[in-house]
Order: sequence, then C-alpha cells, then structure tokens
Amino acid sequence: MPKKIRELKQMLRKAGFIQKPGKGSHTNWTHFLYSGRVTVSGKDKTDAKPYQEKEVIKAIQEVSRKQENEEN
Repeated sequence: MPKKIRELKQMLRKAGFIQKPGKGSHTNWTHFLYSGRVTVSGKDKTDAKPYQEKEVIKAIQEVSRKQENEEN
C-alpha cells in the first residue's frame, strides 16, 4: 500500500530536512548534508507515487550515512 504524501513529508522532517515552498502543490526539501534537493508534489492526502517514495528513502539514507561518517 503506497504511503500518503503527508507521510513522506513527516519522514523528511524527522530526518532533519527543511521545507521550502514551491509552485502549486510542490514542496522542496533541503538538508545541509544532502547535495541537491528533494521535490515532493501532491496534496497531503493523496497517495505517493513509487518514484517519490524511492527518492525520499534514498535521500534519508544518504543523510544517515553521512551523519554516521561524521560521528566516526
């Protein structure tokens, strides 16, 4: 079952990403340890597309990896 857009945004917030406004239903998310940005489009109650979930998970994993490397 696909996640909702609101769930993806919660995941990004919890990982330390900062929300920046975009046009229409788009939001851009940045993190000082992540090169680039993650764009999430859609209303909060709609189902996320598989590519959106993959992009969010990949970004969170990259940030987690970099945080672990900084601690060591």
